[in-house]
Amino acid sequence: MNAAAPWRYVRSLWPRFRGVAVVLFLFCVIAWGLDRAFPLPPTPQYSPIVTAADGSVLHAFLNPTQKWRMKTELREITPALRKAIVAKEDRWFYWHFGVNPFALVQAAARNLFGRGRTTGASTITMQVARLLEPKERTVGNKLLEIVRAVQLEAHYSKAEILQLYLNLVPYGGNVEGVKSAALLYFQQPPDYLSLAQTITLAVIPNRPRGLVLGRNNGAVRRERNRWLRRFGAEGLFARQDIADALLEPLEVQRHAAPTLAPHLARRLVRQHPRQAIIASTLSRSKQTKAEDLTRNYVRRLHELGISNAAVLVVNNRTRAVEAYVGSADFQDAFTQGQVDGIQAVRSPGSTLKPFLYALAFDRGLVTPKLVLPDVPTNFAGYRPENFDKHCNGEVTLERALAFSLNIPAVRVLSEMGVATFTDKLREAGFQRVGRDAPRLGLSTILGGCGASLEELTNLFVTLANSGRYAPLQWIVSRPNATASPARSKGEVALVSDGAAFLVTDILSQLTRPDLPVSYESSTHLPKIAWKTGTSYGRRDAWSIGYNREYTIGVWIGNFSGQGAPALTGADVATPLLFDLFNTIAYNSPNDWFQPPASLDFRLVCAETGQLPGANCPNQLIDYFLPGTSSTQRCEHQKEVLLSADGRYAYCRACAPVAGFRRELYPNMLPEIVAYKETQGIPYRRLPPHNPECQLVRGGAERAPSITSPLPNTEYVLNRGEKQQLLLSCTTDNEVRQVYWYVNDRFLRAAAATERVFFRPAPGPLKISCADDHGRNTDIRVIVSEL
Repeated sequence: MNAAAPWRYVRSLWPRFRGVAVVLFLFCVIAWGLDRAFPLPPTPQYSPIVTAADGSVLHAFLNPTQKWRMKTELREITPALRKAIVAKEDRWFYWHFGVNPFALVQAAARNLFGRGRTTGASTITMQVARLLEPKERTVGNKLLEIVRAVQLEAHYSKAEILQLYLNLVPYGGNVEGVKSAALLYFQQPPDYLSLAQTITLAVIPNRPRGLVLGRNNGAVRRERNRWLRRFGAEGLFARQDIADALLEPLEVQRHAAPTLAPHLARRLVRQHPRQAIIASTLSRSKQTKAEDLTRNYVRRLHELGISNAAVLVVNNRTRAVEAYVGSADFQDAFTQGQVDGIQAVRSPGSTLKPFLYALAFDRGLVTPKLVLPDVPTNFAGYRPENFDKHCNGEVTLERALAFSLNIPAVRVLSEMGVATFTDKLREAGFQRVGRDAPRLGLSTILGGCGASLEELTNLFVTLANSGRYAPLQWIVSRPNATASPARSKGEVALVSDGAAFLVTDILSQLTRPDLPVSYESSTHLPKIAWKTGTSYGRRDAWSIGYNREYTIGVWIGNFSGQGAPALTGADVATPLLFDLFNTIAYNSPNDWFQPPASLDFRLVCAETGQLPGANCPNQLIDYFLPGTSSTQRCEHQKEVLLSADGRYAYCRACAPVAGFRRELYPNMLPEIVAYKETQGIPYRRLPPHNPECQLVRGGAERAPSITSPLPNTEYVLNRGEKQQLLLSCTTDNEVRQVYWYVNDRFLRAAAATERVFFRPAPGPLKISCADDHGRNTDIRVIVSEL
């Protein structure tokens, strides 16, 4: 047969069917035009719900029309629910195109001749059309309903139409949809219901006013059992399943909608306003435990004038937030419980010190055993004090961090530079610090900036993750996901793994003042690294801790900003932190952080923590970062030339040719000498310098340093008060006496560590200080009177 014959045959048929094709084409064009001209009603407005990582509902909100209409997902429509609804409402649902013609003819005959039960022959699709556009029941509206049903079938699959139906069916009052009814009456999602509960929800929509759960349970149970027997007779479900369902009692009442994690729920709904279901990373069990612990703990603090707290729990491995407690009681308007303490910007106190020291490790400025001065110091006008108002003279860095000493921290920040520190905080997501950076000074490290619990907690998550920073995760990547959160942007290495470990190692030590008294010998002390903080005026108490698995941040205080005498991180925040770890992370693996390969050990001088010099007999082992840590040699002792009787010291210029001896003396900073002098701490003092020496030893760098007043500063004195100006300085430890001059006129002589007060005349002043070795320092200030 010729291959072209079939095509010739088809062409021969074309004239016969051309008219039919044209009619079909015109019909499709008209249908498309009508569909565009009269689009389907918008999808229903759902009640926003926030779910936990396992899919359970944490918090639900009314929709904009004040109805409970929670979206039922396709996966939540169980085979039992689907079979019951289809068998009861529309047996030919999967076979028709939105309208069942035979049912329409049958219903028309019944209604016309009055035989049998009057019915509208509505399919499930037609019911969806009516629920989307409620109208009065008239013949015209019925025809429009039929058209809409066909339109729905053209736009949606059968599964989606059934889903729409189950989201719109009424259950009395302001409850609509299977999921809303399941949660509000059975406190379970639809896919967790028993067969009896499923059939109960299938039969109520036909009589939502007469079959009200919690009010007409007897009538509902009878109707349920009637349909169960009918389904059993039709073989829709197994005989034993029907028998068990018939015996199931029906004792239900309406419950309140879930209200866990109210602060995070509102935050996520604001961020995703058009999303019906927001899948958060929260763990339902951890959230419940954290809320209960926080609420009960704060109740015990009320008598101390403390009314609120906030808690954040983060999984270190995924950075997923697993518990989010914005306040102790969201419903307590008196204590401003609706304020979100996780996002509230407060003074962070001392909680930034670990990050500062980690940065200092990476810049080679310090090592754990390095000795730092802890004495009253004037940093260009800023005079910090330790929390207990006490100075320790000299301390190692690890002790300065473990005891949260302020003065050493300010010294390290001064050496590093405030801009360097705030730039790193900006990289770590500190928004207020980023905005205020140009105005921030050395007080930043003691809480002189603004930070939130969210930012601070993630900073400690960074330390727990070997110094790598990434944003916290709030929602999972898929609504049905139970493990992995949405992927974040690339991680940023803020500090090295070695620096992060050194900080962790120090923060996990137990010999520290912020260990609560009740835990000193407790077996319930968790294995964590933690840091406390207390803001100025005792307005904020912080305690943030971490192990390998979790980081938990705790803030306690009053949202009004009112301070309280008992409000300190150690006394009130850390006990809650320990309780949270013992409750939430009790089954965490018992492994701990291990030193990374970037760290090594070396011997250092026990007196200074520096590499041993020529006169360092006492040495100990210290961590260091090879290629980064300082290699400066220790010079804690200096060689001094003495007269034979030890009464005088010589400089190189005045030392005799013979008749002198060499001895080692402490080589201390001037501020350390001044501290020992004022505190009466004995130390080995240099003998006076050779009185016959006529040369000035040393240079400008060894001259006295005037610590008060500050150079180039204006001082305003009140005429009505006896205010005076303070003169003080620091000098080398061999200086015994200094001489003060004002405008080149001698004022008085004083001991090197003595504080001198005088009342100057208004105007510009030149203040000079000379020591007993002839070295001199000048500064200029302005004095005015009011």
